[in-house]
Amino acid sequence: MQKGNIGVTTENIFPVIKKFLYSDHEIFLREMVSNAVDATQKLKTLQQQGEFKGELGDLTVRVSVDAEKGTITISDRGIGMTAEEIDKYINQIAFSGVTDFLEKYKDSANAIIGHFGLGFYSSFMVSKKVEIVTKSYRDGAQAVRWTCDGSPAYEIDDAEREDRGSDIILYIDDDCKEFLEKGRIEQLLNKYCKFLAVPVAFGKKQEWSSEEKKMVDTAEDNIINNVEPLWTKQPSTLKDEDYLSFYRTLYPMSDEPLFWIHLNVDYPFNLTGILYFPRVKNAIELQKNKIQLYCNQVFVTDQVEGIVPEFLTLLHGVIDSPDIPLNVSRSYLQSDREVKKISTYITKKVSDRLKALFNEDRKQYEEKWDSLKLFINYGILTEEGFYDRAKDFALLKDTEGKYFTFDEYKTLIEASQKDKDDQLVYLYTTDKEEQYSYIKAAQDKGYSVLLLDGQLDVPTLQTLEQKFEKSRFVRVDGDTIDRLIQKADAPESTLADDERDNLSAVFTSQMPKTEKTEYMVQVSALGEDQAPVVITQNEWMRRMKEMSRYQQGMNFYGQMPDAFNLVLNSDHRLVKEVLSGVNNELTADLQPIESELKGLNARLAALNQQTEGKKPEEVTQEQKDDKEATQKAIDEQKSKKQQLLSDYASKSDLVHQLIDLALLQNGLLKGEALDRFLKRSIDMIK
Repeated sequence: MQKGNIGVTTENIFPVIKKFLYSDHEIFLREMVSNAVDATQKLKTLQQQGEFKGELGDLTVRVSVDAEKGTITISDRGIGMTAEEIDKYINQIAFSGVTDFLEKYKDSANAIIGHFGLGFYSSFMVSKKVEIVTKSYRDGAQAVRWTCDGSPAYEIDDAEREDRGSDIILYIDDDCKEFLEKGRIEQLLNKYCKFLAVPVAFGKKQEWSSEEKKMVDTAEDNIINNVEPLWTKQPSTLKDEDYLSFYRTLYPMSDEPLFWIHLNVDYPFNLTGILYFPRVKNAIELQKNKIQLYCNQVFVTDQVEGIVPEFLTLLHGVIDSPDIPLNVSRSYLQSDREVKKISTYITKKVSDRLKALFNEDRKQYEEKWDSLKLFINYGILTEEGFYDRAKDFALLKDTEGKYFTFDEYKTLIEASQKDKDDQLVYLYTTDKEEQYSYIKAAQDKGYSVLLLDGQLDVPTLQTLEQKFEKSRFVRVDGDTIDRLIQKADAPESTLADDERDNLSAVFTSQMPKTEKTEYMVQVSALGEDQAPVVITQNEWMRRMKEMSRYQQGMNFYGQMPDAFNLVLNSDHRLVKEVLSGVNNELTADLQPIESELKGLNARLAALNQQTEGKKPEEVTQEQKDDKEATQKAIDEQKSKKQQLLSDYASKSDLVHQLIDLALLQNGLLKGEALDRFLKRSIDMIK
């Protein structure tokens, strides 16, 4: 019997492993089964090279649980080990000082295991004792047993084993009894070992016994993995149904994907995989981390940021690359050159596939566009340079359901939708029903309106405005149509300044007082055939608020109130009727106030002229008091005027009806206000 201490430079390796690998302790099973598969694959290689002359026979790796004994056993028929090889590969650990270890690798169990070659020692995360019974494939080899109880001390002794290969027996610790449950082990095998290249058996397949009225074991092994997953095969040998069937294996509850891309490259790096474009019905279904990363068919992670470009993390599928080691970590991904090459390759491959689909069958591509555009818009927003690829296959859809490339749509609107400053104006709507009247007004002018109702459509506009020359996007309800695409200087209103002020004050006084909503009233000459009152919203501010929902650092805009403009059409007969009512009923009361205001404003102007250019200390107290008293008198007269106009407006059904019609058109009239509008409408019909 041989006894000794494991070759480490610190005595407390096992408490360190136990403590700092604990959060990821389930990966011990991945490491154990992967080692067994590696040993089996090595034997295959030796046979191919003629160094092993025997029969391979059954190479299945077997995992078994004995709850009574408290053990998990992983068995293989691979190359096995001699006593000398155990001493070399198990007893010697290239291990740095514990301080450096904790500092550098405290956040990543995967990094610890991969960096220090501790794959086997991850077994001590869950075990109080580990035993290896192994026999080398070499002729005349003696089977040996290695035992360690979680301290640096170990024992090696001769053992009895008829066949080559290894049994790793884990005596599960009291605080890890969950791993003695069959369901837990089956879950982990499905997660980490589902596509290993050697069959992995866990128990026997079961079938229903009518005699025993329960599921019973059969003689057939329960193989948990597919040793030849689809991504390892040549695309030319596969049919559409093969890809769809594999997708259903990966995501049993999902709808069929839009299409897929088979990655298969061996230079300048090794990469295989299949990426699927899922159908996205709504924002709730938008999920990242649906791509599984493998290393030689061993599951590594589903956190693939850094390997896959940000916008493609929305895809589903698998990527397998031996160039990405099992100890993958975020810092590794961010710094590794090979990983960056892989990311660039995937972007190019996806772009080429999309372009080919568009060129080969545009009609079918258009049918898929509403789901595809989310990925493409996300790419334009997040991936530098992706716009230059996407501009050839990105589409715009109008309210009639017709699709256009960027160049096609520019050609369509170039003649009619340029404003007086030679800017090309792209009109769009986010909701055909809610903004119907605005769309109709634009179409009556012969303009085209785009439908941008996708989750990332509006945030993408800023990028498009930067890429398109002398162009801007405006929502069709952002202003009156003649001001959205202003062909000439706006017509002058025939109203006097005081009439415009009075109209504005009348309507301002009756606007609803709603939390986080502000209304500004404007008076404009829009033409007799245009609506009497229109509500518009500033394009830039609304866009910033919408983008704040998706973009970090823009919360400031999200907290700002919604700002609307109520535009009064001074050319419309109903607005003229309101003004006429004000003039008829209030002229007698307003005239003395206007006269007083005129005198007070003149006095204030004179006082300001007297003190103009003087330093504060040069202005006398008498002058200060005079200015203050004059300003106070002005404010009082304005308040009296405002009160007169407000009192008149509060009794005017026409004012309320015009305001409510504009609010209703924009979905802003609700609850009690809507009920009052309906009752008033009935009364006005009578």
